Amino acid sequence: MLRLLFWIALIAAAVWFWRKFKGPTAGANTPREQDAPPMVRCAHCGVHLPRDRALSLQQQWYCSQAHLEQGPGSSDR
Repeated sequence: MLRLLFWIALIAAAVWFWRKFKGPTAGANTPREQDAPPMVRCAHCGVHLPRDRALSLQQQWYCSQAHLEQGPGSSDR
């Protein structure tokens, strides 16, 4: 039984050292926030969407043509 615990501990230590000294993980290659498109909020419904897909009128952004025509929604959002 002691021999089995020894081998389990040895393998766990080897895996831990290998991961520690292997270098950065694949998670370090994720896109940065600056690569994300700027988001704007619809003045009517409050939904957030990329600025290149939004419609603009008088420095306000809208998510659709219908909301652009209806104008700003209530200000309680």
